[in-house]
Amino acid sequence: MKHSVPLLVATAASLAAASPATRQTTGLNAIAQAAGLTYFGSATDNHEITDADYLAILSDSSEFGQITPGNSMKWDATEPTQGTFTFDNADAIVELAQANGQLLRGHTCVWYSQLPSWVSSGTWDADSLNEAMTTHCSTVVGHYAGQICAYSWDVVNEAFNEDGTFRENVFYTTIGEDYIANAFTAARAADPDAKLYINDYNVEGTGAKADGLYTLVSSLLSAGVPVDGIGMQAHLIVGSVPTTIQENIERFAALGLEVALTELDIRMPVSDSDVGSDADVAQQQADYETVVGACVAVDGCVGVTIWDYTDRYSWVPSVFSGYGAALPWDDDLQKKQAYDGIVSGLSA
Repeated sequence: MKHSVPLLVATAASLAAASPATRQTTGLNAIAQAAGLTYFGSATDNHEITDADYLAILSDSSEFGQITPGNSMKWDATEPTQGTFTFDNADAIVELAQANGQLLRGHTCVWYSQLPSWVSSGTWDADSLNEAMTTHCSTVVGHYAGQICAYSWDVVNEAFNEDGTFRENVFYTTIGEDYIANAFTAARAADPDAKLYINDYNVEGTGAKADGLYTLVSSLLSAGVPVDGIGMQAHLIVGSVPTTIQENIERFAALGLEVALTELDIRMPVSDSDVGSDADVAQQQADYETVVGACVAVDGCVGVTIWDYTDRYSWVPSVFSGYGAALPWDDDLQKKQAYDGIVSGLSA
């Protein structure tokens, strides 16, 4: 434990009086590192970094010590035609991280979504698909091997159903469960130094899905498969943070793994102006404190990444109708009460 006192769950009432006038001015990454984390980071994307005002905040390494490319390293972006790789957009994010002295999380080698049609609709047997998959992992991970910013990779993303069974994707259906081990083995051969993660959502608290992930990872470790970390995406809803989040982080860390909160946002019901109720705004602040504090409280939890830092570029409204305002900066790039909640969680 990083702290000898138990993590206290923040409440909306305890934070409702927070004032922007007293807001912490030290950046989130600086506070996170002072608390013992490796980084506090943000996702980003290529079209966003053309926004100069946005880019100025993202490039402040006192706020963000790590960035994740939201889309430019996915399979459809890097190998749209079999054997033909393109890295221009991904390289732009990597160059940004290098220029800013920020770590980079590679995202992602093997995922059931955003696949080019030659993968998702191809005619495969187990051997041919495994060769295509491992070639893809090796090439993409290997392209960035040895670069100082390349901290970690989400090797396999969203492999589980909600009941803890394996998701029926083209890799599982064709290769079987071994596709996961094979992807990790290929990634390790391509970059012996990068931290290799399995990443999923709705695994932040204990339950069937987290149990399925725990069973798989325990088996992979026993078999000598090079898994280094667990990515808990943490796409959450205001007022619904799992009460067992710290407990769950602790049990994965007890396996000797790193744990990271990799895609954190906390959405709320919003009006047409993309503003939540005062109660939800206060609760969101409390929820950010609870989630971030759960990571800080566990030695094996190394970092927190928000899924972009501003509502201006949040994915939430386009996917969850009637929800938004999920991030700690608003559409105008102004810090919200959620920012204060993160500061409190990092400072617990």
